[in-house]
Amino acid sequence: MSIKSNDNGRAFEYACIVKLYERINNIRPVEINEESIVAANRAWRAMSEEEQNVYYRAANAFIDTLFAAEPLILEYDGSDGDVVELSINKDSVAEDGDVRDIVVTRESISWNIGLSMKHNHFAAKHSRLSSTIDFGFKWYNQPCGESYWNVVTPIFMRLRNYKDQNIKWKDIQDKEEMVYRPILMAFIDEVNRAYGVDDTMPTRLISYLLGVRDFYKVVAIDRRQITEFQAFNLRGELNRNGNNTRATIIIPQADLPTEIISIRFKPDSNNTVELYLNNGWSLSFRIHNASTLVEPSLKFDIQFLGVPANIITINCNWC
Repeated sequence: MSIKSNDNGRAFEYACIVKLYERINNIRPVEINEESIVAANRAWRAMSEEEQNVYYRAANAFIDTLFAAEPLILEYDGSDGDVVELSINKDSVAEDGDVRDIVVTRESISWNIGLSMKHNHFAAKHSRLSSTIDFGFKWYNQPCGESYWNVVTPIFMRLRNYKDQNIKWKDIQDKEEMVYRPILMAFIDEVNRAYGVDDTMPTRLISYLLGVRDFYKVVAIDRRQITEFQAFNLRGELNRNGNNTRATIIIPQADLPTEIISIRFKPDSNNTVELYLNNGWSLSFRIHNASTLVEPSLKFDIQFLGVPANIITINCNWC
């Protein structure tokens, strides 16, 4: 992700924290963990007033939907200790498998829910491949086999030599056929091999992509002036009723995949692989260089092509 995209994402997180605070504060005690929002506030202050207004509109759009799905946010037991805390997770938390950006917490009842915030993009992950990154072990706890390393290591060593010569990606002839396609062919073979060894691999893969905690994905789409609100309730952590209030939007628990149906190149593409699983899951893995100069690694843009029908998606129009 570029620095600009990262800053936009942080600014959107800040706008959402501010608007959540305003709306909750009208009803019950709430506080912001100020230490957690320093980076987001810095990105926010770098935005123009026009950009800030756009982010506020995107943030306002989904809040009523969130409240309808999560009544515990607004329910109040009347005690001094019952305070809602709003915070932003550190990047290191994502490295440990929690993809949530904003967390809403009520410590008095040992409850929290999280939001994964995105601004004008839908990527699930931006994972890398290299001669030293064992994606199989990292993604689904199945180390890559020797045949995978025998294919990709010489290619990445060649890229390292290009890096030492300060060669630019645009100057490499036939990079799709000479670099992207053979690495992706090895990737396909390795995914199939791992699935043959461990039939729990599809479930582990989705858990890697979507994290160890359930969450709502909130995507601001400026050109359409909507905020997409999507519930990933894989473990039943979301949509809990309160003592006195019930959710008016029902979020069913989604089915995880248990089988790989197929994995193949996207038609007429040398840089994108499509993975189809059962229970309605499908993904694309587009490999690309993430810099001007050649580096001895490549980045995946991983996106969901399809999710189960019981993953609820609501488009919230901006006012």
